[in-house]
Amino acid sequence: MSDPIASLIARLLAERWLPREDRAMRQVLVDAELRDDLDRRLAAAGLRLLEHPYAAHVAVGVARAQENEVFGNAEAWAASNLSLGRDALALLVVLWALLVLPKRQRQIARQEGERAQEQEQMFAELKPVPVGAEVIEPINERTLLADFSDKLGGKGRLQMNLGALQRQGFIVRRRERIHEGPLLDLAFDYERIASRVMDGALSQVIEEARQSQAAARERGEEAGVDASGNMPGDDMPDEDALDESALDEEVQADV
Repeated sequence: MSDPIASLIARLLAERWLPREDRAMRQVLVDAELRDDLDRRLAAAGLRLLEHPYAAHVAVGVARAQENEVFGNAEAWAASNLSLGRDALALLVVLWALLVLPKRQRQIARQEGERAQEQEQMFAELKPVPVGAEVIEPINERTLLADFSDKLGGKGRLQMNLGALQRQGFIVRRRERIHEGPLLDLAFDYERIASRVMDGALSQVIEEARQSQAAARERGEEAGVDASGNMPGDDMPDEDALDESALDEEVQADV
């Protein structure tokens, strides 16, 4: 006898993430009874579903009640279950702040604007939350290296950590552009972390990085960069970096 919830959990564990539009996943997200069953079975194994209505993917992570047993048994609290160094974790926070935070702000602004329009129309259509590439602006890799290499162990180390984050599914690198990966939007609890980043010690660093990215885009446009962010004739593929993997102490631990 087929068990769709068991199959879905097995797929989440094997593939590490699934697109929100996956047929089985979409059915669980809109059916309260199926969602309760999924949450109950995951909780029995010390896991929880990582999903956000603004995120394009879903994954599973360690449940809050089990975090101490998973991360607190060593001499120091483990930042993640992916064995990453502090510089890789710091880079992950920076990438989340540069990619996910502005994306979320655009998503919320768009939703609020559409909601205001719907209130003026008696039979307005319910539109899905925008989660695609149209609300995500990639990062220029050269600009990131220029802004953060001295803070995160040098260019060589930063390149290694970018490769590690790419292999773990946090980012995608294409033609010297860094795009959001399937797990980046799920790595942090937005409601808990966004204000800490925007109002805390990182705020000035992130603002300077955004200004640097904007200046780099303007220079690129003047030099003839095409709509995809590539220089004409630039067909060289990315170099994949060495090893390592990543998350932060506030990360919703991925399995």
